[in-house]
Order: sequence, then C-alpha cells, then structure tokens
Amino acid sequence: MVFYFKARPEAGDYTIFMGLDKHENEELIKYGFPEDIWFHVDKMSSAHVYVRLQKGQTIDDISEGVLEDCAQLVKANSIQGNKVNNIDVVYTPWANLKKTASMDVGQVGFYNPKMVRTVKVEKRINEIVNRLNRTKVERKPDLKAEREAVNAAERAERKQHLRDKKRREEMERLEKERQLELRSYKGLMVSENMTSNKQIATTSKSLQELEEDFM
Repeated sequence: MVFYFKARPEAGDYTIFMGLDKHENEELIKYGFPEDIWFHVDKMSSAHVYVRLQKGQTIDDISEGVLEDCAQLVKANSIQGNKVNNIDVVYTPWANLKKTASMDVGQVGFYNPKMVRTVKVEKRINEIVNRLNRTKVERKPDLKAEREAVNAAERAERKQHLRDKKRREEMERLEKERQLELRSYKGLMVSENMTSNKQIATTSKSLQELEEDFM
C-alpha cells in the first residue's frame, strides 16, 4: 500500500507519497522516477517520504512550501521523531539512493553524500499535517509496471527525436545541393561568359574563325 498526498495548492500540482511499511519502501526505492526526491528523519526511524517534481525540475526547484510539507509529513510519521523538537530531515534525489545486497529491507545509503541536504524541523505543525492528511489517498499501485510504462514512453520519444533529426538533416542536405546547383547554373549564364550576336557581328574574325577558336 502506498499513501498519496497533495502538497499545498499554491505551490503547484505536486504529489507527496510514502510506503505503508519497509516492503513498500523497498519497492519505491527500486522503481522510483528521476523526478522523485526522497525524505527521511536523520538518524531516526521514519517513513520514506517522496515528492515527485515536474519533468525537468531538480532538487533546486523545490519551493519552501513543498519542502515544509514534506518535512512535516516525514516527522509526523516517525515514532521517535514525532515526539521531539529540533530534528533534522535529510533529502536527496531518488537517483542518489544506494541499495546493496547486504542492506536490510527498506535500508538505503547514498552514492554521493554531498548530494544529501538537510532541513531543520523545530516542531510539528498540526495545521500542515492535518491538511496533508485530508488529501490522503491509499492505493496499491503496480510500481514496476508504472516504471516500465515511463521507460517505454521515453524510448519512443527518443526514437521520434532521432527520426526528426535525421529528417531535418536530410532536408538541409538537399537544400544545400539545390543552392550549389543554382549557383553553378548562374555562373554559366552570366553575361561576361557569353558571346552575343552583336559581339560576333563587330568582331573582325569570320564566323568560321570564331568556331575554330571555340574548338
């Protein structure tokens, strides 16, 4: 089971979600999206909370409002962290989550610790937590199928971009050839390179001599 929440409306259309337990967390780790940002209470047990950014956005694009919503939700879903003030919540892009065979179910590390950020949460703000809980929806998604569908769509998009690129390159090649052919044709037709009938009439050479010169 995965729980889905809606971030504050004024921040934009952002979905926040978390797994029911460590087994769902394991699936979320495995089949995450590049736009997902992972949140967890630092040095304490807590839910794994994610926010899915818009395509093309990065961790730097998270607004203060969305950051606060995620931090409050992860604090509220930590048995120990919910009881104390001034806790740290860490967050990082999904792609930075590291999973090895030796780790317990739901446990993660980081490929690059420098990509992990920290936000201080002084206390639980019930107004925020209650607002998020009112938007909560429970679903049992097929995370693998969702990830595969996105992969297939991205592959199709890349293929289309490649086809479009090849088509543009072919059109540009044909246009260059046409322009070269036009320039070549114009070079043959310029008046300086042509002998008019008037010029022939005024020359002292006979027509036969001109033909012999040409040959």
